[in-house]
Amino acid sequence: MYKLSSKSKGRLQGIDPRLISIINEALKISVIDFGIPGDGGLRTAERQKELFDKKVSECDGTINKSYHQTGKAFDVYAYVDGTASWDRYHLTQVAAAILQAAAMLGYQLRWGGLFKSFVDMPHFEIRD
Repeated sequence: MYKLSSKSKGRLQGIDPRLISIINEALKISVIDFGIPGDGGLRTAERQKELFDKKVSECDGTINKSYHQTGKAFDVYAYVDGTASWDRYHLTQVAAAILQAAAMLGYQLRWGGLFKSFVDMPHFEIRD
């Protein structure tokens, strides 16, 4: 069983408690360790605009808001052999554990790896 580092935990401040539950459950069943990247949690409108301007996000933070701005989303990276991995294979295995944990807890979670218009493998968002 894996555990989040204190840095990853800090990056989840302000995130919906249901998402925290999903992450903790997923860490128990995941075959690959994972963490939360620097911009992987709650974002201000200003930070979201910066990411949009850098073309790292499709959401501009004002007209098209991100789920990150409401605490209803998080991003992950896989942690393999002591380093962060953004490899599709690793992220898919992490996603399987996260989606399974959400289902076990009765939450509807949307994974960016299954988006129709673009692929955002590290991204997860909860639907009310």
